[in-house]
Amino acid sequence: MYKFNYYLYKMKQYIEQNKERFFEELFSLLRIPSVSAKAEHKPDMYACAERLSQLLVEAGADSAGLWETDGNPVVFGQKISGPDYPTVLVYGHYDVQPPEPLEKWRTDPFEPVLGPDATGQEAIWGRGANDDKGQLFMHIKAFEYLVRTGQLKHNVKFMFEGEEEIGSPSLPAWIKAHKKMLSADICLVSDTTMISEKVPSINCGMRGLSYLEVKVTGPNKDLHSGHYGGAVANPIQVLCEMISSLIDSDGRVTVPGFYDKVVELSKADRRMLARAPFDLKEYKEFLEIGDVRGEKGYTTLERTGIRPCLDVCGIWGGYTGEGAKTVLPSEAHAKISMRLVPNQRSAEITKLFARHFKAIAPKSVKVEVKPCEGGDGFLIPISSSAYKAASRAISEVYGVEPVPARGGGSIAVLAEVQKILGIDPLLMGFGLERDTIHSPNESYLLKQFFGGMESIALFYKYW
Repeated sequence: MYKFNYYLYKMKQYIEQNKERFFEELFSLLRIPSVSAKAEHKPDMYACAERLSQLLVEAGADSAGLWETDGNPVVFGQKISGPDYPTVLVYGHYDVQPPEPLEKWRTDPFEPVLGPDATGQEAIWGRGANDDKGQLFMHIKAFEYLVRTGQLKHNVKFMFEGEEEIGSPSLPAWIKAHKKMLSADICLVSDTTMISEKVPSINCGMRGLSYLEVKVTGPNKDLHSGHYGGAVANPIQVLCEMISSLIDSDGRVTVPGFYDKVVELSKADRRMLARAPFDLKEYKEFLEIGDVRGEKGYTTLERTGIRPCLDVCGIWGGYTGEGAKTVLPSEAHAKISMRLVPNQRSAEITKLFARHFKAIAPKSVKVEVKPCEGGDGFLIPISSSAYKAASRAISEVYGVEPVPARGGGSIAVLAEVQKILGIDPLLMGFGLERDTIHSPNESYLLKQFFGGMESIALFYKYW
């Protein structure tokens, strides 16, 4: 029997009364091209951080401001309600992925708009709409509601960084230097996805990452393909052959030692994770692919949640302009990503890969391996009071109990938060796969945007 939730009703009222202001404030963030991967956007990083700091103060924080790091600034704000109250550290990131390829966007990536998706549901469109400006903004507004209605019974600290999309290179050192200031009982994060809008989920773990760039060099300059073709090793072909050898016919990574520390889940654990509904036909239709592929003996959800993998994220070399240029290139390059599961260590896997990749190179080329970013994976207990509070909150908003799930992506710094501050991350993410984060036409359904605010506010009530 349906039980009326007055607290949720009042939160919904507050959203309805203020949603136009919410859009205006969020759009002011989305218009700032805070792309951490490109040096020319350094001024935009500061502009976005300043705007976030302003929004935190307006929402009710006692203080908020920018803290310098070796890279982009951290936004730190807090509201201290009392020494005996539990403390929540809210983590998010204000940097975004580069918008390219621009020609694939239906709208300007940094001019956000409201509009329907393919199913007719209203969504916010623009780079960062979901990842992570839209999701961190939900926390600011849930906090605002609790402060303005006098219902906040927690100390709340906000830590928003500007380097997550490039691996958070500066944040661990900053956290170590400000460990006392950041002390908390839980780290609350919304930077992940749910299984679907009908089947909510809470991530109880995420994969780690080792990301590298490789360079294969052959002759000391580009050569005429007629004069030298067939006599000198072509770096592009050699690179392709080397990459092809990194995964065997069973879909397993061939780097020696790669699986040494991977913990095999029990049949009982795999059955529990299999509770998450998954429609393979729908999955393939959504991606417009004929079939899936991956490590033999595992389901698609297991391949993206509990198993490590290796992928080529970019490859280039030679002439790629219009028309023909018959050259045998001097160099070939690739960017390679390895997603790791708990117990695998990013630094160790990076060394294993570099050693192996150099070892398999023929004498006809020289090989360089450059580490770019990385971080370890982590797991959190689903028996904690914080997890149970989040589950109850989401259940009341969505009308269905959320399923515990493993995230296939990586938020590298959260393992550092867990290690340095001694607190577990709680991943209350509200994105969906249809939001196409990191790709053109990123969007965020309004019902997820508002549902996230409601769930976060209820979390504070139940924890």
